[in-house]
Amino acid sequence: MWPKSSAVSVLLLITAQMVCGTALPAASSSYEFNAYRMQHYNLLQEKQGCRGAIVVAEARSSDDHSLMRRCVIMKLTDFTAEHYQDALSQNAAAVLILLPKNISSVPADVVQGFMRAERETLLKDTMMPVYVVPEDEQLLCMYEEVKLAAATRVSSILVRGGWKLTCGCETFLCVQTNIYIYIYKYIYFVCVWVQWLSFGADSNGSGVTILLELARIFQRLYSDPRSKAPYHLLFSLTGGGKYNFLGTKRWLEENMDHAESSLLHDNVAFVLCLDTLASGDELYIHVSRPPRPGSPLHTFIQKLEQVISSRFPWVHFEMVHKKINLGETTVAWEHERYAVRRIPGFTLSHVEDHKSEVRGSVLDTMSQVDLRKLKRNAVIIAESLAHFMYGLSDKVHVYAHTHTPTHNTTQQTYNYTILRLTALMSFLTSVPRATQLMDREPTHTLLISSLEQELRQHLVQVYKHTFKPDRRDPEVTFFDQMKQPMMMYRVKPAAFDLFLGGCIAAYLGVVYYGIQNFGNIYSRLKLVVKSKSQ
Repeated sequence: MWPKSSAVSVLLLITAQMVCGTALPAASSSYEFNAYRMQHYNLLQEKQGCRGAIVVAEARSSDDHSLMRRCVIMKLTDFTAEHYQDALSQNAAAVLILLPKNISSVPADVVQGFMRAERETLLKDTMMPVYVVPEDEQLLCMYEEVKLAAATRVSSILVRGGWKLTCGCETFLCVQTNIYIYIYKYIYFVCVWVQWLSFGADSNGSGVTILLELARIFQRLYSDPRSKAPYHLLFSLTGGGKYNFLGTKRWLEENMDHAESSLLHDNVAFVLCLDTLASGDELYIHVSRPPRPGSPLHTFIQKLEQVISSRFPWVHFEMVHKKINLGETTVAWEHERYAVRRIPGFTLSHVEDHKSEVRGSVLDTMSQVDLRKLKRNAVIIAESLAHFMYGLSDKVHVYAHTHTPTHNTTQQTYNYTILRLTALMSFLTSVPRATQLMDREPTHTLLISSLEQELRQHLVQVYKHTFKPDRRDPEVTFFDQMKQPMMMYRVKPAAFDLFLGGCIAAYLGVVYYGIQNFGNIYSRLKLVVKSKSQ
């Protein structure tokens, strides 16, 4: 009898080991990592993004047929609008997206598809949290395990184990930071910091980089009284670009409400906004109304077209006219804030549509930037401005003479420009530039102070203005935390619990039987020992 019981016990133990031993060897039983939640904010009482943040759910692959109250794990190639809608329709608990460390190795069609799904996800108000996390060995091991379980159709809760994910966060109202940098007035440069969870390389680190380069170029020109143009320049960096350009709106409100506000109307030739200029062979000039012939804006556009046609004929140049709809709650481009105030302006970008996915994607990293095209666009803008301000022809090249004081070759000038633009882009993309972080993290405070220091080297006067939202009726409300610690740990299948419960019940039964029949058992054992001793 005892040998049979032992065999049954061994068989049950082997079965339990087979049920519970499906994990990949590289995965530890528990692992903590930092996950980044999809943007969550209220803009003019409109809720956007995922309102939920707390996750306590088992991990499942997007291919699994049952996602209810599960955390769906997706890689970059898995995340599509269809898979996201499927998770929503099945009331999934959360979505966790694994981003590859090397974005440049991902095919372009996969990147574009992810960007489209990403934009559609943000525009929808949902309680289901969406988290993004860079890939590592532990997370990939977990992903492969849940992918294998979905492929083998192991769906019964009795035999299926896996991973469980947990995290949570709180909310708060964030302060918005704006920086305004200027020399004098009349021609106005504007760049917007991207306000997202990404590093914003093309949108809009490229615009800020070109603005810093323009400040350096015209500082060299204006340092010599003989080469000073009849225009003064004002350079500006504003915050809140992805939230209806609130930084620009607040600055205009502050300046237009004073008696001297008429200076903006009477003396500003035009406002040039730089947005998304680090890729593509297209340049679009976005206007709210076509410029009047003979106006400064019309003359500058002509100079811009002449420079492109004479030096960069392969670049497609086109004007895009979009009227301002005052009934819309969102502002498409930066120059529309000035157009409402009847200040002439336009936005220069390689993006034709303001709804382009690249203007708000976590994949907008340094690997997606083409430094040669960034340098080309900087040359186009600098040359066009110089031709407009000095009344030069398109045969005169100004940019090449504003780099080094000695006689340099064209190749040396090109190398210097590429190195400077690379350094500026690397600096701007070294940390994420979300509005919620600008006044809270030491690295972002260092970013602001470094920008000020960089511009003080080239500009006469540098001012920083900080605007705080109205706490009673804020235009935009942000919710924290964008960076959340998340824990994953292995869970056993229900069959293991049943087996363990059966073993415990059998053990207690044996103990109970032994206690109840202790006298009989003791007498038999005593007889057995006595018979052996004889």
